Amino acid sequence: MSKLVLDLHEIYNKGKLIDKALQDIIEDAVARRLDWIEIIPGKGSGQLKKKVLRFLEKKEVKNLYHRIEKDRDNFGKIFVYFRH
Repeated sequence: MSKLVLDLHEIYNKGKLIDKALQDIIEDAVARRLDWIEIIPGKGSGQLKKKVLRFLEKKEVKNLYHRIEKDRDNFGKIFVYFRH
């Protein structure tokens, strides 16, 4: 089973690139009918993680996945689970 991981460390301060990367990985996961993806905003101040969570809460995005889970062992990871 393949999995997709999006590490946002390289583009942490580039808002439009972050939104595009998030949109691309969501669309790719849906097209490939993956069960889940991993997004790594990193730990830092928490602002990037908040941005990712706000993006995932957009109605048009939220309709594409089943649930999100924050890794309780690693604050810097978010898992997005899809329904098929």
